[in-house]
Amino acid sequence: GPVDAHTRLKTWRLDTMMTHLHAGLSSETTEKARVELNENPETLHQDIQQIRDMIVTRPDIGFLRTDDDFILRFLRARKFDQAETFRLLAQYFQFRQQNLDMFQSFKVDDPGIKRALMDGFPGVLESPDQHGRKILILFASNWDQSRNSFTDILRAILLSLEVLIENPELQINGFILIIDWSNFSFKQASKLTPNILKLAIEGLQDSFPARFGGIHFVNQPWYIHAMYTIIKPFLKDKTRKRIFLHGNNLNSLHQLIQPECLPSEFGGTLPPYDMGIWARTLLGPDYNDETEYTLTYDALHVRESCGGGDAMKRSQSSVESGTLRQTPRDTSTPLLALD
Repeated sequence: GPVDAHTRLKTWRLDTMMTHLHAGLSSETTEKARVELNENPETLHQDIQQIRDMIVTRPDIGFLRTDDDFILRFLRARKFDQAETFRLLAQYFQFRQQNLDMFQSFKVDDPGIKRALMDGFPGVLESPDQHGRKILILFASNWDQSRNSFTDILRAILLSLEVLIENPELQINGFILIIDWSNFSFKQASKLTPNILKLAIEGLQDSFPARFGGIHFVNQPWYIHAMYTIIKPFLKDKTRKRIFLHGNNLNSLHQLIQPECLPSEFGGTLPPYDMGIWARTLLGPDYNDETEYTLTYDALHVRESCGGGDAMKRSQSSVESGTLRQTPRDTSTPLLALD
């Protein structure tokens, strides 16, 4: 009878929605999501809806994107823990609300972002590592401080992650970051104030829906060690456990990332990394400038919906206990001073 047809239609609709959300996933990644992330295809829709229902609890935040695909990446980043997922979703938008200037022209052809990308911030390797994780690389000494502000580099990294995280395989497998500090001068390092490092940690650790499987420091000088010691308290335990300081011991790097996956600069078997390749990928003929990073974050929209004003921006220091502890110390002075 008609009931039958209705039920049939309903299950068909659910199935097509399901296959849509799981589109493009290999069976092994689907299995990995089940085992490592507690992802259950049967309940995916309820899970997403439960997060969406929590939005009313934070009227102070403009949630500018709430579609299934978008919410799903947050669930995956927090292993389907509802409270943690919602906290991350709220912080994603709150970080953007509190740093409006960073997201004002958040697209590839913004001059600052484009320059950073052209200079290789970040580099993104074409092939993943042996665990399917995307490898991002930064050659710190290439940071020409008269050319790129730290903020533009951070914006270029966040924009690159926005583009990459569209790929469901990467939502599940995650990312690896390798920072090569060779030839990074003390003078360059002295520009890394606690303020800007804190901004980077907030943006990446507390506000972005990606799984970071490891952050590898290579060839770091003593003053980068010193800097790391100072920012350690800002890091979650989970993050701290994933930071590896290899010094100039590439063997310890190769134990975690196979040489077949690495360019020759890291003792790998791949050719040297070509700095402009990721920029060219993003700016390529198919890249259209109207890409929805404006949709993900339309800063003007927030300004209106929040009644604007800096008072508004700052009053929300109701940062969750999980995030950075506020230190009274003046964080605008350089970490490293010679005197």
